[in-house]
Amino acid sequence: MQLSLGKRGDYAVRATLALTKADRGTRLKARQIAGEMDIPEKYLPQVLATLVRAGLIGSVAGPDGGYFLLRSPAEVTLREVIEAADGPIRSDTCVLRGSPCRWQGAICVLHEHWVAAQEALIERLDQTTFADLRRTDDSIAFAAQPAPNVRGDAGAAS
Repeated sequence: MQLSLGKRGDYAVRATLALTKADRGTRLKARQIAGEMDIPEKYLPQVLATLVRAGLIGSVAGPDGGYFLLRSPAEVTLREVIEAADGPIRSDTCVLRGSPCRWQGAICVLHEHWVAAQEALIERLDQTTFADLRRTDDSIAFAAQPAPNVRGDAGAAS
């Protein structure tokens, strides 16, 4: 089984995170977002347009233009961004048959458990905001920094 974001969802999450990390009131050009988040520059405008249509980000044309979040990062959920790009997370497709869930006229043996797992995922994505992701990203970046040299002059050869 594979549970992962599609490319559009992946790029939408990364682009929204880039906008979250920008100073409030700052507009980022698509080129900046693409470079910072390693998103193909030719594909990014389509993803950004999807987020604009969903009402998650805004855009201003012109030399001082760019993209920006329309709401605070604490008010934008991971679910909103993923569903804007990839469509609904909830699926009515049976995991056993690949068609609507029916097993000899009733739901299949996995249906109840699969729906519960889907609901748990959706709830978690609804609870995760881009402010949360920013904090996680900051923690990862901090942990990746090399440790400072605390040896100082005391360890230097005379």
